[in-house]
Amino acid sequence: MPRRKIELQAPNDRSVIDLSTGKPAERNAPPLICERIRFFREKKNLEQKAFAARLGVTANAVSNWECGRSRPDVNLLPAVCEALDITFYDLYNMKLPDNPFSAREKALVDGYRRLSLGNRYAIDKAVETLGFIQDAESRPEIRRLLYFSRSLAAGAADPTEFEQDAEPVYLYASPEVDRADYVFNVNGDSMEPDYHTGDLALVERLSGGASLRYGEIGAFIVGNETYIKQYEADGLHSLNHKYEVLRFGEDQAVYLIGRVVGIVSQKDIPAAADVEAYLTLRSFARI
Repeated sequence: MPRRKIELQAPNDRSVIDLSTGKPAERNAPPLICERIRFFREKKNLEQKAFAARLGVTANAVSNWECGRSRPDVNLLPAVCEALDITFYDLYNMKLPDNPFSAREKALVDGYRRLSLGNRYAIDKAVETLGFIQDAESRPEIRRLLYFSRSLAAGAADPTEFEQDAEPVYLYASPEVDRADYVFNVNGDSMEPDYHTGDLALVERLSGGASLRYGEIGAFIVGNETYIKQYEADGLHSLNHKYEVLRFGEDQAVYLIGRVVGIVSQKDIPAAADVEAYLTLRSFARI
């Protein structure tokens, strides 16, 4: 019985793909990386000997790479790119990522690397600060108002003097909040159903001779008490009709603090991070 003849395919018959074109490469053509090393070396006007010296190899090794007889060790590739002033993308003829560094950004990075450690730290802090400011500016707007959590001091000679008893409160900007200057607690049920105990009333300061119109809700100081009442010709009214009208004699000082323009809602209360950003921006503005 005759023996079966087996033919082996020579390794050289296998197709080699040219990575730059995606098509079969010419037989015995050097690998792409070898061709590109030669291309960028010649483009930079570097002799093989000078290039080899930068890498710590022999000129013969570089010649072997460029002819395709061997390839550089993978650990040498960063040094090859640095010596040729190219990237890995250039070396392998690969497409750049979607967000490559611009020429200006590369110049800034090069400049940064030349700085001392102390100067780099200063740049790091400046970038961190500017980034924080930019982030803070993109947050919702915040307003600073004055909040009164307790009764005002008795015998205030001028309604503007009570501000020393206030503490700052921060709220998100809104049409009502933007009009307001103060925040007062609502105590009791005399202003129900519109204002409930525990509500925070937004009060617009009235100045320059401005006054309430009949029927408007105002915040008043009488002696050592504050009131939120409806202003009418015959006195201060409660919305809850079980309470009597407050009337005052000529010897009683009644001060108008301002007009009630709304109530603080849950959506008006900012997140702690937004308040921190707002305060940081204010501190930079004062520098």
